[in-house]
Amino acid sequence: MVKAIELHELSKSYGESRGLAELSLEVYRGEVFGYLGPNGAGKSTTIRLLLDLIRPTSGSARVLGLDPRADAVELHARIGYLAGDVVVPGRQRVGVMLRFLARLRGGVDTARIDGLCERLELDQSAQVRSLSKGNRQKLGLVQAFMHTPELLILDEPTSGLDPLGQQTFLDMVTEAAGNGQTVFMSSHIMSEVEAVADRVAIIRAGRLVALNTVAGLRSNTVRDVEIVFTAPVRAAEFAAISNVSAVEVADAVLRCKVAGSPDALLRAVVGHSVVAMTVTEPALEDLFHDYYTGAFDAA
Repeated sequence: MVKAIELHELSKSYGESRGLAELSLEVYRGEVFGYLGPNGAGKSTTIRLLLDLIRPTSGSARVLGLDPRADAVELHARIGYLAGDVVVPGRQRVGVMLRFLARLRGGVDTARIDGLCERLELDQSAQVRSLSKGNRQKLGLVQAFMHTPELLILDEPTSGLDPLGQQTFLDMVTEAAGNGQTVFMSSHIMSEVEAVADRVAIIRAGRLVALNTVAGLRSNTVRDVEIVFTAPVRAAEFAAISNVSAVEVADAVLRCKVAGSPDALLRAVVGHSVVAMTVTEPALEDLFHDYYTGAFDAA
């Protein structure tokens, strides 16, 4: 697969503190890539290095096959970027601002701008200085998406958006991926990444601690299981299974936790008649918390 982003042992130090430590990862063309971590984990540092807004202490980066430093002008023309905090001059009106930015990019179809503003319910006649946080975010999204870039780099893209705006944004990301565009999306909102991402990276204190699909991240995590049998069962039968814990039996109902594959539990269940079985998958937010707090460090 063709790589849109390739990082090799990329590091950035700020004096005695380290913003990023030997980060290596690859993002492929047409992929929606979720980049997760709390504030201060190194997400924005990574993005600024990709755009050559800051320079690395060591390591290397390639974006769309180019060097972010040597090929910055060409590269920026092919990228749509949304900063974590959208700052724009306040005197202009929204429509005027967007058309100015479009001219800087060499021209964008005004119908494209109008369509995005309509979808996001962004008033083009409003003065930028009067915009709420959410509407400034919408302005930032329109300017990032309007020229249909090969690569979208989005830093906390739904910050300040209401639920309707968040869903519209997710629809836009899905459509971009369907159009062959690559999306690199930094966020600390787990549910939105889970909804659209092909793969997820979790960063903690400047270091990569997990890289997988959402399903892959879940494969070794703990699931809550409830099984209803037609007749009473013994707790000891299921407590003896190595990856089963917290076993509780109330007459014909078994409740337990299963770490990793449920195969052994299912083999034990085969000897009984089952009425119903419920398996609760961990939310991506729970997975993130476990990785961030170091719960999986020993794994």
